[in-house]
Amino acid sequence: MTDSGADDTLLPGVPDAFARLWTPHRMVYIGGENKPSDPSEASCPFCRAPAGPQEDTLIVHRGQSAYVVLNLYPYSPGHLLVCPYRHVSDWTEATPQERAEIGELTATAMRVLRQVSAPAGFNLGMNAGEVAGAGIAAHLHQHVVPRWLGDANFLPIIGQARAVPQLLGQTRELLIDAWPQADAPSIG
Repeated sequence: MTDSGADDTLLPGVPDAFARLWTPHRMVYIGGENKPSDPSEASCPFCRAPAGPQEDTLIVHRGQSAYVVLNLYPYSPGHLLVCPYRHVSDWTEATPQERAEIGELTATAMRVLRQVSAPAGFNLGMNAGEVAGAGIAAHLHQHVVPRWLGDANFLPIIGQARAVPQLLGQTRELLIDAWPQADAPSIG
């Protein structure tokens, strides 16, 4: 405490016992720099991604009506998004074929992630609308988030940062290499 009664650890430059893990790349997401300026297809990253080179867009697999891409701002290593090619914002707007393929690709993504990184479980889900937490509400996407015991430790809760121990490009290569083997149903 200072003479004024203020906590010394709240003052800039005052040393404390805490280590710092700086994640300035997260500010791009927090500041909304990569978010579409409007809900149109022209500004939608999920509409633009399939047109770009696969290695530049982090796409792991392309299906007939949907594709799988690594999340640029992952909750955990291997966090995937399953997106329809068509620009639709709500599950109810997706065609039966799109819904079926999104489901199949989600199942395949889980098998591939189990093979590559052995998670203990998964969070699966969609955030329908901005108020529900969708970062890009104009284009439907299913999250496939691998989870491990202890992965929700103090760092994301207190430090508001996530340690992602592998570069996205490395994760992408592992998943692409494993995808064909996991595409077939497992026997046994």
